[in-house]
Amino acid sequence: MVTLDPTRIPAHVAIIMDGNGRWASQRGLPRFEGHRRGVEAVRRTVRAAEDLGIRYLTVYSFSSENWKRPLIEVTELMGLLRRYIRNDLADLHARNVRVRVIGVKDNLAADIVALLDEAERLTKDNTGLQFVVAFNYGARRELVDAARALAQEVAAGLLSPEAINEEMLSKHLYTDGIPDPELVIRTSGEQRLSNFLLWQASYAEFVFTAGHWPDFGHDALVEAIISYQSRDRRFGGLSSAAGGVR
Repeated sequence: MVTLDPTRIPAHVAIIMDGNGRWASQRGLPRFEGHRRGVEAVRRTVRAAEDLGIRYLTVYSFSSENWKRPLIEVTELMGLLRRYIRNDLADLHARNVRVRVIGVKDNLAADIVALLDEAERLTKDNTGLQFVVAFNYGARRELVDAARALAQEVAAGLLSPEAINEEMLSKHLYTDGIPDPELVIRTSGEQRLSNFLLWQASYAEFVFTAGHWPDFGHDALVEAIISYQSRDRRFGGLSSAAGGVR
């Protein structure tokens, strides 16, 4: 039986939390109950990440495309976010977790912006798990914003086009200061990125699980990491077993 190697835990794990609605429909429950149980899975997974020694955990909580969902569902999701921050922020802070939010805030309700800002402000000096919440996030918009910022610097004469490189573009992304994820997990059987960390996940390993997000927790995270540890990460080089570069 393959077991977890505690010396090879990925520093950054990113998760596309999928399947709340399917989990609920399979049980004859309203979709909202699936989302509520999904919040419980977030709590379990954050604690599991702390226990396993993961340094960065990013969750895709609300995409920029999720606004297309029925208004009642979007309203329920916003209400869940409000309750999660109000109920859990003090505990996260006490556990030395730092909360960071990536995404666009200019079309959010003022009270939600205030809550997100408070979560970041309160925990900014914490040195434990870095919990990154991708909220109202879309990777294409992120890349456009980065390109626009660089173009403005060029137009202002502060930067030459020839000086722009991958590192410079990375510094203009929402994730500046956060290492790229080594492992991306998606639940519920879907096998696509859905506009999530398109730049950052270029060399990530992917694990797609059949289980829906509300059932996710410590054991499922361990299984995904074991799968990650079984792979030979070559980054375009030869396999280490073949005597090449990793």
